[in-house]
Amino acid sequence: MAFELTSKLEERFMRALDDLENSASFAKSMYQTDVYQEAQRLLETSEGLETLYRYANRFERAGVFQDGPWEQASKLQPPLVAGSLQAKGLPSIIEILSELRMLSIAEGEYDNPNVSSEMAGDYLNEVMVLNLNLLFPEATEVSRIEGGEESERATELFQFLSQKLSYQALTTTLIKEIERLTAQRPIMVKRTTSMIKTAKRMLHSELSVAERLVLERYVAAIEGPSPLSKSISSPGEYRKKLMELSKEELEKESITFAQSMRETGLVSPHHAILLRFLSRKMQELIPVALQLNDKGKANLDEHSELVGQLIKVAIFPATKQSVYGLALMLERGVLSSSPVSPGLRRLIELDIRPEVRKTLLNAYKPGEGITANSVLLAGVISVLGQPLGIGQGLNPTCQAARGISLWSQHAPGYLLEIIPRAARDGDIDIKFEGIPIHSKDLSGGLAPELHQELDSVSLVLVPHLDRIYSEMMMRVSLRGEDGHRWVNPEFYGDWVQKGFSNVIDPLTGRISDFQGFVRLFYSTHHPDYNDDYGLIYPNPVGIFITNVHGKLLGFHAVSILRITEDPKGDYRVYFYNPNNDGSQNWGQGIESSVMDNGEREGECSLPFHEFVSRLYAFHYNPYEQGDSFAVENDIVEKIEELARDSWGKDYSWV
Repeated sequence: MAFELTSKLEERFMRALDDLENSASFAKSMYQTDVYQEAQRLLETSEGLETLYRYANRFERAGVFQDGPWEQASKLQPPLVAGSLQAKGLPSIIEILSELRMLSIAEGEYDNPNVSSEMAGDYLNEVMVLNLNLLFPEATEVSRIEGGEESERATELFQFLSQKLSYQALTTTLIKEIERLTAQRPIMVKRTTSMIKTAKRMLHSELSVAERLVLERYVAAIEGPSPLSKSISSPGEYRKKLMELSKEELEKESITFAQSMRETGLVSPHHAILLRFLSRKMQELIPVALQLNDKGKANLDEHSELVGQLIKVAIFPATKQSVYGLALMLERGVLSSSPVSPGLRRLIELDIRPEVRKTLLNAYKPGEGITANSVLLAGVISVLGQPLGIGQGLNPTCQAARGISLWSQHAPGYLLEIIPRAARDGDIDIKFEGIPIHSKDLSGGLAPELHQELDSVSLVLVPHLDRIYSEMMMRVSLRGEDGHRWVNPEFYGDWVQKGFSNVIDPLTGRISDFQGFVRLFYSTHHPDYNDDYGLIYPNPVGIFITNVHGKLLGFHAVSILRITEDPKGDYRVYFYNPNNDGSQNWGQGIESSVMDNGEREGECSLPFHEFVSRLYAFHYNPYEQGDSFAVENDIVEKIEELARDSWGKDYSWV
């Protein structure tokens, strides 16, 4: 009976596809909906995906994706797939058809002139890795209640894809993704831990010895790396057991946790329990549990009473990741900055606004027994310890994230001044050309509806910073030059250099004097041409973001942190990327890395000339400029060729 139903539905789909293929180009939209609706009916049957896949090699030729977001397979972006798959209505159906189209290319069933079989396979593997929660959905009431038919269809799709694709390739990609994410040491690790929990299920499949050891190490990092923590999952029971341990046993436990945390940047709930216990009963082991270097130990000795308070108020199993932030904060010596200690103490008893309190607590499960003050303080500890781990999440707020990162590095006192103002008063102000701009008087911004997957400091500050930055840009919009020239020094602080260059002519929108732009950057930033003037503070610059094919996607704000030789002796630009995903492929072989090229935690990097090929605006000190004329023509021409053949195709060149 089911077979007969599928056959009838297949006939209907085939007729709809034939009608679409035979229609004129201008009339495709009149027939596309029929194809989508018949596909939806097929997907309600057990054989629906297999049936649709048999026709996937015809989808593009017939016009299934014509004039829509899915039209060009070469421009599809894996991070956007999940949103489309779980959207209500036809978008989820079209996304499934698009994935089947890519599978058809990967399997060699269909030749796309712009996407090779290997590219399609890589795309699908990345989609799978980014959506492992859909490939292996949790069998919980929540997932069943909230999932809906879109999530069920998505799960069926990924299971279908996993049968067609190499499971080994998926596992290898997954491990690489986990290693890539942990190398960046983000504050927010939900995505990473979700992948690790899913990977745990793969431990029972056929893995190489090396892959099994890597996955086991990451699983242990979030679930408990010591034999004792592995045997006792209950936080209460683990705490009781700690009371029975000798000092030697506690020291051994501390060493195991600290090594795991330092190797992976991940913290298990047991580590937070252990640290709280040591703070009360055996403070001399705190440096061991955090694996502090000499500077960290000295900072702890100097501020032991305050650190004890911070642990008591902020470090819980629910806020476990802040244990890593605390270790790095002590090693940065931040507590020795005079405004920091009183600033942190203020947060302990801060009267937080009800709506802010609700926002902070929404990030945690009910019943975990923590207060909004604890959440905020834990977030501040992480931000002060990991300035390069601050991310913008799924928000177009790279400017605000960059500001929080910069202040955490060089003005922690200022950061600790505006956080309580935002949380308690619902307002902060920043002066622009002598006139204060108050966030409470503004609306809009780039992210009026903030996506909540952020660290607690960003949750509190970003809405205010976003509105103020947007207001500043509006005030300079008619000056005939790029507004960042004036806004960045006022918004971020006086350390932003006043010299400014933009390759886009603001009046005509054309690329103007690109070669002069490149020479100026070399003569102000490259050690071989700028008389060896090094960067003192991060330099906020603007870059063009391009996809794997070099196609322009938009503008982005990053900060250059340092420029130096990599282990191979080549000059690289090491920079902070607020999107917390610094390892990216921007086309033309330009792939920013986060590891293996001399990067420090949280940095990403590119060879100098490749970075310049994506640069569109930067600040500089005109008094620290070398000889622009000395930059060799072949270097400039190489960079111009990279620019013209990527983002430059979207611009007219003077």
